[in-house]
Amino acid sequence: MSTPEATPYDPAALLALAEGFALRGTPIRVAPLGDGLIHATFALDTDQGCYVLQRINRQVFPRPERIMANLGVLARHLARHPAPGIAIPLPIPRRDGAPLATDPDGHAWRLMERIPEAVNLPGIETHAQGEQVGFALGRFHRLVADLPPRALKHTLPGFHVTLGYLARLDRVLSKASARPLGGELRDALAEIERRRGSAGVLDLARRDGQLPLRVTHGDPKLDNILFHRGDGRVLGLIDLDTVQPGLIQHDLGDCLRSCCNHRGESTSAGQGVSFDLETCQAVLAGYAQETRGLLGATDMASLYDGIRLVPFELAVRFLTDHLAGDRYFRVTDHGENLTKALTQLALTADIEQQAAAIRELIRDTFRQP
Repeated sequence: MSTPEATPYDPAALLALAEGFALRGTPIRVAPLGDGLIHATFALDTDQGCYVLQRINRQVFPRPERIMANLGVLARHLARHPAPGIAIPLPIPRRDGAPLATDPDGHAWRLMERIPEAVNLPGIETHAQGEQVGFALGRFHRLVADLPPRALKHTLPGFHVTLGYLARLDRVLSKASARPLGGELRDALAEIERRRGSAGVLDLARRDGQLPLRVTHGDPKLDNILFHRGDGRVLGLIDLDTVQPGLIQHDLGDCLRSCCNHRGESTSAGQGVSFDLETCQAVLAGYAQETRGLLGATDMASLYDGIRLVPFELAVRFLTDHLAGDRYFRVTDHGENLTKALTQLALTADIEQQAAAIRELIRDTFRQP
């Protein structure tokens, strides 16, 4: 089976597809944008504006209409906040009012505004940048704090259910048991098995009602936070496909996972991977300042669990996809998902070694004045 979204694209066909949306001007240019793991994304320029054209990966999101329904709910909610403080690009409908376009092969496409002068940061280099990241996620959580989670559909059922990901790994592994396993793969499986007993702590807390479901972003990694190319201030938060009911612990854990590992996700066999406490403190500071009064004592007591579990969970998902033939995450070569799994496991191990320091940072940062 081909890797996700590996099909080449015809620029002329994409420009024709874009003309069906209610955009400003005439489409004149389209080019690949970013290196996301799920969707195929393109920068679209017209003679009057700049947009993002994106093909939704149905292998990952089999019901893209749920994504668009959630974005409609979010748009109406944000309209009641005239000065949100961050830009959150929302979809532009087709001229006939439909939220999605369908190409001749049956693929679903959507269009969104592109934030002017916006760039991604390759990494967090200063305390101020870290605080800006924390502010962006905290502002989003503040903006949606009064949006009932039941108003949103689950676009990815089972998302951030760690025990569910482990069960899927077991099923895939049972089918691959006849094949010999390489040393790195055996090492990764051993590291996962060693942590299996503590993997369900957030799942159980959610099930038992100890942690409330809230509206969450679902994928607030550094790549999805945009900064101004000139003055460096945070501009917006993008990639809202996984906005759905969830736990704040997962959102903050994913944000810190991506910001505090300065070696990136594809470091060879996890070499040199570490969790940077200074970056963690900066992100937590910006987040806590923006969310004062939003989190309860149980929420704060469980933040470390999210920081530890998200990279572990992602390692399980990368490894499962490696064993299943790279059907979920986009890769160039087979083996990339194994490398990414090893990196996330190395990050998990470093977080565990610094558990006491991270917990102290959380206590100090969220202490009420």
